[in-house]
Amino acid sequence: MLFPASEISALRAISTDDGQLVIESAVDPVDLARAGSPLVRRTQLFCHPDGTVVAGLGAAWSASGSGPDRFVALQRQLTGADLPAAGPIFAGFSFQADGPRNSEWTGFNGADAVVPAISLSSHGATGRLVVTPTVGLPAEELIDLLAGFDKRPPAAPFDPGDHALAAHPPSAQWRTEVQEAVGAIEQGDISKVVLSRRVEVTTEIAPSAFELVDHLREAYPQCHVFVWQVGDAAFIGATPELLLSKANGAVRVNPLAGTARRGEGDADDRAVGEALMHSAKDRHEHALVVDDIAARLEPLVESLHIPAQPSLRRMATVQHLSTEIVGTVDSAMHPLQLVDALHPTPAVGGTPRAAALAFLDKIEGIDRGWYTGGIGWLTSDGAATFAIPLRCALINGRTSHLYAGAGIVAESRPEAELEETRLKFRPMLSVLTAS
Repeated sequence: MLFPASEISALRAISTDDGQLVIESAVDPVDLARAGSPLVRRTQLFCHPDGTVVAGLGAAWSASGSGPDRFVALQRQLTGADLPAAGPIFAGFSFQADGPRNSEWTGFNGADAVVPAISLSSHGATGRLVVTPTVGLPAEELIDLLAGFDKRPPAAPFDPGDHALAAHPPSAQWRTEVQEAVGAIEQGDISKVVLSRRVEVTTEIAPSAFELVDHLREAYPQCHVFVWQVGDAAFIGATPELLLSKANGAVRVNPLAGTARRGEGDADDRAVGEALMHSAKDRHEHALVVDDIAARLEPLVESLHIPAQPSLRRMATVQHLSTEIVGTVDSAMHPLQLVDALHPTPAVGGTPRAAALAFLDKIEGIDRGWYTGGIGWLTSDGAATFAIPLRCALINGRTSHLYAGAGIVAESRPEAELEETRLKFRPMLSVLTAS
């Protein structure tokens, strides 16, 4: 069994349907998600680069919102509900305010929040297991569910069998869209816009998102690894970009903009990184993002620290220009107020915001869904972490939809931007095609 008999006994000893049950647990939250996800409609998993892992099964409470006021609506529901004090509140949202349009995103709304019926969080050897009973899910029923979980063997590498790839839009069309974007920038309509594309992967064997998590955590330790499952669909990724974290009166935002490949060997890698740091085109693109974020945060914070120049952040397949922005904020400010102000940053949308989004509505032919939206979790005391879902895929049966994009500025060249998206597809392609 997954949970030791002593932990199940400890839960039964404090069992009540009037409040939460909280005990210490030595079980890995990833193992909980792997064991429980086939048995519930909703499962969330969020793995921080610092080793913190949070998992949730089922829903003791949920809320959603859509449209321009979706974050206000979600915040109102969160603050108006008598939510339990312990455990995480998972939250996620789409790029577009009205939510996903295409059927593969069924069950993913413009913004969603979930208090799981069962959650487990850990940082190190010991974690905290929280059981939240409801009228429809009494405590004993939830404990029985946990007692029935079997520990699964370590996840084996995914074997997809034969697979097929299809790009949307095709590469030639996407190059044309990049040229149109450069033209709009040269005319002064926009300063930067982020164009995205999608690759559809069909495999002989249907992948299980939670069986891929350990591989992603090992291959991309600097990333936030996440899974959000609704029914038969699971949104999974290993994203390097933090939208924001809020804790103890501080807010941190870490935009990435400006990308280059990793080098072939140490000397080449250093040379590529130096070239990126001194690239006028990439520094301009990065500055547009940082300046916009700073302008949106300044009315909400008491102080703001922005480094004078970006640093270089090396990932497994690419390296980015990175700036960590830190502000002091009133602890009473709800994290969704900050999300509302920041999303979408120019790192995923463009600038000026309204003009860039209008351009994307006209030219971008894919439904991004939750790609370049946000995903993370909050606590009842106002702390929160939200990552921007990048290097991600929506898995639905044997079909997986992968997403990637590139920031377009006046100096952008279509072939170079296309190659950048191919580098960004690689993390998820490698696990789904065993390449």
